Amino acid sequence: MGILALVLCSCSGQTVSLPWALPPASSWEHQGGFVFIHMESSLYSLPCSPIETGMADPTYHWWQDQPVPRLLSVTKEGHLLFQHFQAADSGKYSCTISYTKRRIPVSQTFHYSILGYHVPGGLDTVLLFHSKFCEDEWTKRFLHDLQDKLRQLEMEQHCKLQLNATFCFPSLNNPSDEFIVQVQLEVSLFGPNWDEYCNSQDLETVTDCYRKTVQHNLGQVQLALTRFFKEHKSFLITGPGIPSINFTNEFVGFLRTEPCSAGYGQTKQLQRCLDCCIVCPPGMFSPPKSSKCSPCPVGTYSVTHGMAFCTPCKHGMTTRAPGTSSMKDCVQKGRTKQAVSIVHKMPALLLIVLPALLILNVFFILSSCYLFYQDYHLQSPRASKLKGSTMRMERMSHFFRSPKRGPQGLLDASDTRSDKEQMDGASSPAMTLNLASVTDETTPVLAPEKRRSTF
Repeated sequence: MGILALVLCSCSGQTVSLPWALPPASSWEHQGGFVFIHMESSLYSLPCSPIETGMADPTYHWWQDQPVPRLLSVTKEGHLLFQHFQAADSGKYSCTISYTKRRIPVSQTFHYSILGYHVPGGLDTVLLFHSKFCEDEWTKRFLHDLQDKLRQLEMEQHCKLQLNATFCFPSLNNPSDEFIVQVQLEVSLFGPNWDEYCNSQDLETVTDCYRKTVQHNLGQVQLALTRFFKEHKSFLITGPGIPSINFTNEFVGFLRTEPCSAGYGQTKQLQRCLDCCIVCPPGMFSPPKSSKCSPCPVGTYSVTHGMAFCTPCKHGMTTRAPGTSSMKDCVQKGRTKQAVSIVHKMPALLLIVLPALLILNVFFILSSCYLFYQDYHLQSPRASKLKGSTMRMERMSHFFRSPKRGPQGLLDASDTRSDKEQMDGASSPAMTLNLASVTDETTPVLAPEKRRSTF
């Protein structure tokens, strides 16, 4: 009975679902495009799907396409979290959301290209200190003490202070007993919680907020540093076995700058902020105080985003071309010498081959012109002679074919030969053809002699 019911149901035209036939699964791939995240953002949340699916109990799986993937932080809602975003966090990310719709397994994969960026803005500070000594050991202790005292200011102003360079030279007033220590202090406005008032996920809105925050913080940090060095006029350095050394501040200078941070360049990829600095991709680098991403030179490579300098290949190895993004592209120098020698020889080979080809082309053109000239002048007399003989033959043929009647209307067929033919004793082919045609026709043709007597 069960089989009969199944057959009847099938013949009725309705779809029969067998109990062992599983529904097919569905999957889609989506390109999410570029996602720009500002460097040192306190928190950024990237959803797996740009549109809410509204499905119950979905599962999320995030992964990163990098040589050394890092541990990712994902919420229960499938959002990928970035805290204090760094340049190395840039790269390609993918997320797969899986759920069941009408008893059919469905999966959707979204691919994102995440790039770090920052709005321009910075502060360079020059500090001058007077000291009785100019030795590296005491100068290092002084800089360490200065860095410790500036940490409280960093937390208050949400910035980062970095001592870049130090120079020591004799004083102009007393060069034998007094020295001047010059310290260069770089101020980065992207410190902890610097963006606490910019919480929008809209790129245009949040970028405008970042600009205003940077401009405001520039003035605040400059005032804070001026006040700090007025309160800390001198720094006393002491230690076991060394005399006490005093470093007295005499000058504080500020210079507002807008260069890109190390590893960033103005690539104009962000249309809403063309002057913003975008992280350099693998195979490129950007040193400090530069605003351009440059390809790694031959013999070096960069694997990750945001490299300030490229990594050189191992000893005895190099790369075939600039802009290498993998250590696997480093090869032995002997292999590249052959390719490089061929590349260098190409211009010399071209200089030899091209003139020869040019000379051959000119020779071919001149030869063609000469042959055409010879053919034209040699064939013209022959053609004129042939044309003249053809015209004479046509006249004779027309003359003998045109019937002319005499006074009696009769002609003697034996008189059709010309005087010349009688002297020669033979008739021409044209005359023979005409005489043969006369015998078949009823109307005789006048011979040339009798035609003259007639007229």
